[in-house]
Amino acid sequence: MILVLCIVVILSYIFDISSRYSKIPGVILLIFLGIALQLIVKAVHSEIPDLSPVLPVIGTLGLIMIVMEASLDLKLEKRKKKMIFKSISSAFILFAVFSAVVTYILTEFFGYSVRNSLLNAIPLGIISSSVAISSAVHLKPDDKEFVVYESSFSDIFGIIIFDFILLSHGSIGQGILDMGLRSLITVVIALATTAILAIMLHKITYHVNYVLIMTAIVLVYILAKLSHLPALLLVLIFGLVLSNNQLFENTPIRKNVDFAKFRSDIKSFKVILTELTFLVRSFFFIIFGFYAKIEGLYDLHNILTGASITAGIFLLRMLFFSQVIRTKLIPLGFFSPRGLITILLFITIPAVSRISLINEEVITIVILFTILVMIIGNLLSEKVKKPEIQKTVVSEDSRVH
Repeated sequence: MILVLCIVVILSYIFDISSRYSKIPGVILLIFLGIALQLIVKAVHSEIPDLSPVLPVIGTLGLIMIVMEASLDLKLEKRKKKMIFKSISSAFILFAVFSAVVTYILTEFFGYSVRNSLLNAIPLGIISSSVAISSAVHLKPDDKEFVVYESSFSDIFGIIIFDFILLSHGSIGQGILDMGLRSLITVVIALATTAILAIMLHKITYHVNYVLIMTAIVLVYILAKLSHLPALLLVLIFGLVLSNNQLFENTPIRKNVDFAKFRSDIKSFKVILTELTFLVRSFFFIIFGFYAKIEGLYDLHNILTGASITAGIFLLRMLFFSQVIRTKLIPLGFFSPRGLITILLFITIPAVSRISLINEEVITIVILFTILVMIIGNLLSEKVKKPEIQKTVVSEDSRVH
């Protein structure tokens, strides 16, 4: 068993490295690796313990780490205000419009209730930060930041609204008020937690600091979840405060915090976090692929449903980018993959609220199709870059002469 785990980790590492050259995201290779392992196990009639209950746990840890890792790379600067506004607007509006359209179709043409339709539509409307961010390494810095902000906030909006629909049984007005209040409480908790952590790191001289940071993040996330607070928003704010700690150097907290040491700790923590995120994400998608129902992936009805959903996702995106925020379509118009968060939310839908039209196989097909579209975007982006590089070289040569 240990040998198999070691081989899986090495293969995941190879997939991650190869994705930088092949433009094929490691996620899609990990899912296929899981499917291949499933076929091998069936062929040799081997018995493997049921790992499906572990999937939500690994997924939750992966989600925390991915958003944390992304937020640690974000710098809040005045010159980025326009880009941040566009990315957040894109995340919210595209998510809201897509979810509303799918809900309308499910209620009007298939007769499902509004609540059940929303619960099944929302996971499909969320961009996967785990896939988008890891695949944006080839993009220009501005495009990469747009992807990080958009996908992170898409996750946040999606989870907050999904939890609101899942847990709310009262009036919509009261529910919205509660959601706003919870978000405000979350911001306060995130700021307070960051301050406490910074002071603790300043006071503690023990060499094991990074485990403390990670444990504190997971603990606060779980407590926020148990209190029905938008936990992912808390993680994002937590990371933003850590990465932009220079904004607090002129506040009363500076007396209790060694900011130079704090920044050094955060830098080292990012390295460890990247390693852990890679490991957790790898096992999540391999296990997901291992338990995928292969026969359902070949079903024509599922393929047509998945293709229709994918077409709707990118049609809305192209229209929004070209007509509303007037942003270039290549490569950002192609960066709308579904992945970890879609799976996580879908498996938490109660059995009584599931819709047969949108099953696990359809979810898998949508994930694969949206990732394929993203690969096309990456390839087109490379074609656009080459003429730009050639123009730059020509202009520099003309200056020399």
